[in-house]
Amino acid sequence: MIKRLLAVWHARNLEFVRDRATLFFTMLLPITLVIGMRFVFGGPERPLFKVGVIAATIDRSAHPFLRERYVDFVPIADQAQGILKVTHQQIDLLVELRQPPVYWVNTDSPKGYITEKLLLASAPGARRQPVTGAAVRYVDWLFPGILGMNMMFSCLFGVGYVVLRYRKSGFLKRLHATPLTAFEFLSAQVLSRLSMILFVTIVLYLGVGAIIHFRSAGNLGLLLLLAVTGSLSMVALGLTIAARFSSEEVVGGLLNLLTWPMMLLSGIWFSLEGAPQWVQWTAGLFPLTHLLVAARAIMLDGAGLGQVAPHLIYLGATAVIFLSFGAWSFRWRVE
Repeated sequence: MIKRLLAVWHARNLEFVRDRATLFFTMLLPITLVIGMRFVFGGPERPLFKVGVIAATIDRSAHPFLRERYVDFVPIADQAQGILKVTHQQIDLLVELRQPPVYWVNTDSPKGYITEKLLLASAPGARRQPVTGAAVRYVDWLFPGILGMNMMFSCLFGVGYVVLRYRKSGFLKRLHATPLTAFEFLSAQVLSRLSMILFVTIVLYLGVGAIIHFRSAGNLGLLLLLAVTGSLSMVALGLTIAARFSSEEVVGGLLNLLTWPMMLLSGIWFSLEGAPQWVQWTAGLFPLTHLLVAARAIMLDGAGLGQVAPHLIYLGATAVIFLSFGAWSFRWRVE
C-alpha cells in the first residue's frame, strides 16, 4: 500500500512541477502580494492628522504650516468637495494658503481642534470658517466596499469557471454546431450573471440596511444604474480571461492576479487619499475603483448623475471593450 501511495504522490508532484502555469502562479502570486504590500503600507510612520490644501500640488516650502510633522497634506482642487470632507470629518482641516490664510474646521471634530491649533501657531492671522457635521461612520464608508467586493468575486469567478467548465466538458463544442455566435453566447452569460448579482446585491443592501442603518443620501435609481454598469464591466472582464484558456490553473491564476490587486488598491478597506501618485494611477485602471468611488459619492455625499458620469462612462466603455475582445478571442473547444 505504501509503495502505491508513494507512486501516486511522486506522479502528482511531477505533474505539478511540469505544469508551468500552475508553478508560475503559485510562486509569483505570493511574491507579488508581498512586494505590493511593502510599497503600499511600507515607508515612514503614518501621519496622525490629514489636512486638505486647496491647490493642484503641495509645495512644502510655501508655508511653515506645511512643514509640520505627522500631518498628511492632501491637495484638493475643488473647494466645495473639500468643505464636504471637513463636514463628514474625512479630513481634519481644509486650508487655503493665501494672505491671510483661510481655513475650514469642523467644530465637532477632536482632531480638527488639534490641527487648528497647529495652523494658528504658524499663521496667527488665519481666518476661521467653522462647519459642523457628524463624522461618517467607518461602517457607512466600508459598506459600499463590501458590496463591491462581493460583486467582484461573483463577476470574475462566477463567470470564468462556468465558461471553463463548459469548454472542458465539451458543451461548448456542441453549441458550436448550432447557429449561436460567440457574441450571443457571451452576452447571454453576461446577462445571466448580471441578473443574479443584482438580485443578491439588492437583498444584501436591504437586509444589511435594516440591521445597521447605514448612510444612504443619494438617489437609489442612480445607485442601481451604477451597479448595473459596474457589474457589466467586471463580468465582461471575467469573460475575457475564460474566453480562450482551457486550463483551470491558468484561469484561476489570472483571476487571482486581477482580484488581489483590486482588493488592495480599489479602496475597499481604506481610502487612497494621500497615497503615492503611482498607486492612485494604478487603482484608477480597475473597474472596482470607479464603482466604489461613485457608490460612496452617491451614498455618502448625495452626488448626482453629473458628478458620477465620468465613472459610469468608464465602466460602460470597459464593459464594451472587454466583451468585444472576449467575443473576438473566444475559443469553442479544447485544442
